[in-house]
Amino acid sequence: MIEKTKTPRVKPELNDKLPFGRYLADHLLEINWTAEAGWDLPRIKPYGPFIMDPSTSVLNFAIECFEGMKAYKNAKSEVLLFRPLRNMERMRSSGKALCLPDYDPEEFLLCIVELLKLDRDWVPQKEGFSLYLRPTFIGDSDMFELGRPQAAKLFVINSPVGPYYPTGFKPVALYCDNTAARAYPGGMGHYKLGGNYAAGIKHSERIAKLGYQQMLWLIDDNVTEVGTMNFFVRWRNENGVEELITAPLDGTILPGVTRESILSLVRGWGEILVSEKKFSITDLVKASEERRLIECFGCGTAAVVSPVEKFFYNGKDYTVPLALGNSGELTKRLWDKLIAIQYGITKHPWCYVID
Repeated sequence: MIEKTKTPRVKPELNDKLPFGRYLADHLLEINWTAEAGWDLPRIKPYGPFIMDPSTSVLNFAIECFEGMKAYKNAKSEVLLFRPLRNMERMRSSGKALCLPDYDPEEFLLCIVELLKLDRDWVPQKEGFSLYLRPTFIGDSDMFELGRPQAAKLFVINSPVGPYYPTGFKPVALYCDNTAARAYPGGMGHYKLGGNYAAGIKHSERIAKLGYQQMLWLIDDNVTEVGTMNFFVRWRNENGVEELITAPLDGTILPGVTRESILSLVRGWGEILVSEKKFSITDLVKASEERRLIECFGCGTAAVVSPVEKFFYNGKDYTVPLALGNSGELTKRLWDKLIAIQYGITKHPWCYVID
């Protein structure tokens, strides 16, 4: 069912002051489920609040997962998505971890496509800008008892956004210590759950006062992720071999779509060794001190690729080389390649075109 808004919302100006996630598009997608009746028919309706019982499971037990996606508009005014089925499948996996009901990823994507067709005028036609999509899956049972939800809700809201960092494609500084952890072995760090992100807010505020933009997270001194992004290091390893390394998907690392894409691209180029394996903060410090460190970057849907200029650890800043001034050579090459695919400048199977 589709209900078109009668009171269109005011679209923001597309400039560097556009705050991330502040403006919402005209419509949302909502699909409800109950254990008794199964999935209800999808509804696209004007954006607005939900009515929710105070005892509902998402409010009391944080039964919630989400995705981050972007819609782009190319020179032909076609709306594009970047590998959207990966997001559908990942949220399905996150939902199962929370005992939420299963769904068909391809059918859910088709519902999102219909939402985008209705809100296509909200997709900015400007490089660096996009329509951010937030699919969300929550437990909607109105009961205090902790257990498998007997009701659930899938919904999607959209927000026009500019560059994630107001400074644009410029390097960030990382802060690393052993007092905070994003995830832990045996936990749910490899799922995109809201609870995995809430605990990082206070740390982000703390390090911002010290002049750093992101936390470099550790587990038993092993480097894992940076802020809300996957983390890559390009170095010459101790055997003298040039290598691009990132932490393995061991149950603590989010299987990022951008991460997977970068691994595929660099392996396809066949120019350097690509490794998914554990490495410690000691390894990273040693590489810096021995001048084997070439570049570092974070990656994710929001920021795409984010170069790193330095990291703080154990009372000291370690400088990361920036061969191009604002980034390393591989970081910039990956940025250019991914942006070209996402905005349809380069034809690629990862680009999903909406008719």
